[in-house]
Amino acid sequence: MSEHFGATSTTDDVLAGRDLSGKRALVTGVSAGLGVETARALAAHGVLVVGAVRNLAKAERATAQVRAEAANGGRLELVEVDLASLASVRACAHRLLEGGEPLDLIIANAGVMATPFGCTADGFETQFGTNHLGHFVLVNRLAALLRTGGRLVSLSSSAHRTADVDLEDPDFRHTEYEPFVAYGRSKTANVLFAVEFDRRHGARGVRATAVHPGGIHTELVRHVEVATLVAWLTKMNAQLAAAGKPPFQLKSVAQGAATPIWAGVVASADEVGGHYCENCHVTKNLLVGDVDEVSEGVRAYALDPVRAAALWDKSEELVGEHF
Repeated sequence: MSEHFGATSTTDDVLAGRDLSGKRALVTGVSAGLGVETARALAAHGVLVVGAVRNLAKAERATAQVRAEAANGGRLELVEVDLASLASVRACAHRLLEGGEPLDLIIANAGVMATPFGCTADGFETQFGTNHLGHFVLVNRLAALLRTGGRLVSLSSSAHRTADVDLEDPDFRHTEYEPFVAYGRSKTANVLFAVEFDRRHGARGVRATAVHPGGIHTELVRHVEVATLVAWLTKMNAQLAAAGKPPFQLKSVAQGAATPIWAGVVASADEVGGHYCENCHVTKNLLVGDVDEVSEGVRAYALDPVRAAALWDKSEELVGEHF
């Protein structure tokens, strides 16, 4: 790529001068934070954005700016989906398939983080069920709508470093529940899903990638106590100081949404397909052993093609559907 983008690049930076008129994108979670900014930036450059949301009324209020800034034929449509209910996911997919309109991009953005123990409507642990299985069914049901040249961007997190998926006990039925372990498992699943989706669809010109948007203060942290956030920042800043680096800075929402958009419409398909991206580039650093809180990198288990295929098979078994 001739352009150089990084951690401080914004959505407007990565899309500067680009006309995306005629393209159609599905973005989940377009009612707050990264989802709203992603929709705004895409619609402002001509994309017809289908925003899939759990709460339509909330999304209508949150997306006024998206509609105000839409240009070059870009616009926003909202559809209802609760990723914690496979009945809702299947109904949403059915509605979009009936419409028959092709897609150029799916950004699986919605998610929950560090929730108290609970289960989805189908009995799955909340974070694994919502962050992974809900998107697994939605995206796979809509895969036929992705045009040649289309792309899936799966939002993961550096939190994938905390835990690999547990294919024997995905719902914590036999192990003690830890909110951040469960979150880490679900974020690893988001990467593995992209790896296997890319393998299955690459031959027809549809690629998939996973991204870490960075540290951003959004509604995602609503289940995390302030004391925990302070402890994180204290630890990270101590590590940075020891390395002679400046204190950690949270990204703005526009900076956080830049990597998903870069991976979805700016980077070349071969560059990002089957990979993990952060700070608007593909991460090459495979992390081994203990690592600090701030370095870039991805755990090798998250990119393991054998693990990715096994998760796919397990996910099909859990949802009772084969793709």
